[in-house]
Amino acid sequence: MLANEDITAAANQLYEAETRRTQIAPLTLSHPDMDMDDAYAVQKAWVDRKIADGRKITGYKIGLTSRAMQMAMKIETPDFGVLLDDMAFADGATIRAADFTDPRIEAEFAFVLKKSLIGENVSLEQVMAATDYVVPALELIAARSYRVDPETGYTRNVFDTIADNAANAGYIVGNNRIDPAAIDLPWAGAMLYLNGEIEETGLAGGVMGHPAHGIRWVCKRFAPHGVGLEPGHFILAGSFTRPVAVKPGDRILADYGPLGTIEVDFE
Repeated sequence: MLANEDITAAANQLYEAETRRTQIAPLTLSHPDMDMDDAYAVQKAWVDRKIADGRKITGYKIGLTSRAMQMAMKIETPDFGVLLDDMAFADGATIRAADFTDPRIEAEFAFVLKKSLIGENVSLEQVMAATDYVVPALELIAARSYRVDPETGYTRNVFDTIADNAANAGYIVGNNRIDPAAIDLPWAGAMLYLNGEIEETGLAGGVMGHPAHGIRWVCKRFAPHGVGLEPGHFILAGSFTRPVAVKPGDRILADYGPLGTIEVDFE
């Protein structure tokens, strides 16, 4: 276990990296014994500092939900990060790329709850019944620590990603609110365009077979701490596309077919 002062110092490094728009070396480079509990402790300390700044928690993101990403990161479990009120962008927004370190976009679905969910054994059916609506969404990820440290060549690992709030920096929400009972969600998907060219396609079934399984997982993860998901929480259920890097001048279009589109410009 990292000492409390090390956890606080690591969270402050990530906070300053975001504030200054300058990436730092992966935390595990200087803390090689960091484990998953340490990583989540750093994440919490970072979120607590954000809350002290006046930010509010609006929900959570779930990552590493596809088998391909788990194999790439050499881990067999998803991870989660915290969504804050200043991370939300509307469909059609223009976003300053320079405000983020190594910005990238992923396509997914988000769940908005109408009932609380808590416990280790929440079922898929309970998740669907507790969901007010599902909405197409894009996640804006921005690694505050280098993916590959330029000085040493060291590649950051999953503990670095978790500590870095699962690399989450924002989310862009579509306008179509979908009754989860009205669609076959695993077969819903999107085509992700960058500057008019298709970069990625995918189906929501790539997320653990059904994106609601990601909601179940985070409930199980929170249950030992007496924490659950609350009505109104916005839950990014996990990407079914790889991240697409963006820069000033880029336009992203995510076409979800009958479920609508999302567009965002970067300046």
